[in-house]
Order: sequence, then structure tokens, then C-alpha cells
Amino acid sequence: MTVPDGDLIAELYAGSFRRLVVQLYAVTGDLSEAQEAVQEAFTKALVAPGRFARLENPEAWLRRVAVNVARSRHRRRRVLDRLLLRIGPPPAVADRSPEHLALLAAMRELPEGQRTALALHYLVDLPVEEIAATLGVSAGTVKSRLSRGRRALAALLTDSDVIDSPSNGRIDVRS
Repeated sequence: MTVPDGDLIAELYAGSFRRLVVQLYAVTGDLSEAQEAVQEAFTKALVAPGRFARLENPEAWLRRVAVNVARSRHRRRRVLDRLLLRIGPPPAVADRSPEHLALLAAMRELPEGQRTALALHYLVDLPVEEIAATLGVSAGTVKSRLSRGRRALAALLTDSDVIDSPSNGRIDVRS
């Protein structure tokens, strides 16, 4: 009796994930990076489980894929690091006032479409038409998301959470 392809991957995951992570940890020197690389290798195996099941040594294949993932990430990170050195330090961290933190927490409670529309419109200052083009939706959909998002934020925040002075750059969620 043969083992179904999905079961083979599940068994291999249970039996070799830790071992592969330890091996990749030795390669990368970063436990999180090793876990992510091994996880990505298993994800690639799931794309074509039949082909994966026919491999002579599936664990060796997973190891090779995970090492290649780690190397690619390392190269991309080096390129980014060089770029960041050329352009200078990142801009100042966002406002950490209690009002701003309350607004960010409330925005995380919104559906993704509303949150994205609000962020692009109020924080990035994009016009409705540009948001629509960016998201691949109609201007009417953006307007609807903005309206619903403002109402939802108003319900999540009390009047003292967000100050509506135009000079402080905060969103007046009550309008």
C-alpha cells in the first residue's frame, strides 16, 4: 500500500523539520531565518506533491531548497543594506503619542479594504482616483470604503482618542 502524497509530506515534516532547522541554523546563524527557509522549502514541496513523492531522497531536496532560499534572502538583504547605506538613515519613527497609538490599534480592527483606503487617503494623501488605480477597484468602491472606515473608526474611538485639529495631522474620524 502506498502513502498518499500529502501524508508523505506530513510525515516528512513531522520527522525532519527540526533536524532541517538545526542544519539551516548552522548555515544562517539565525534561528528565525532557518525556520522560515525550511518552512518555505516545505511550501514548495506542497506545490507539486506528486513530483515530490517520487524523489529518491525528499529530505535532501528540502535541505537543498532551504539552503537556496536562505542564500537568496541573504543576497537580497545585502543589496538592501548597501542601498540603505547610500540613502541614509530611515525617517523618524511615527508619532508614538497615545492618540496615534489608539488610532493605529483601531485601524487594525478594520477590514483590510477599509484600512488600506484610509491609510492611502489620509496618511499618504493620495486622491480617490489614485487609490482606485492602485487597488484595482472603482473610485466608488474607494469612496464607500472610506465612508465605512470612518464610521467604523468613530465607533471604535472615543472623542478623546483622536484630536481633530488640522494642524496636528491627525484624522478626524467623526466627520
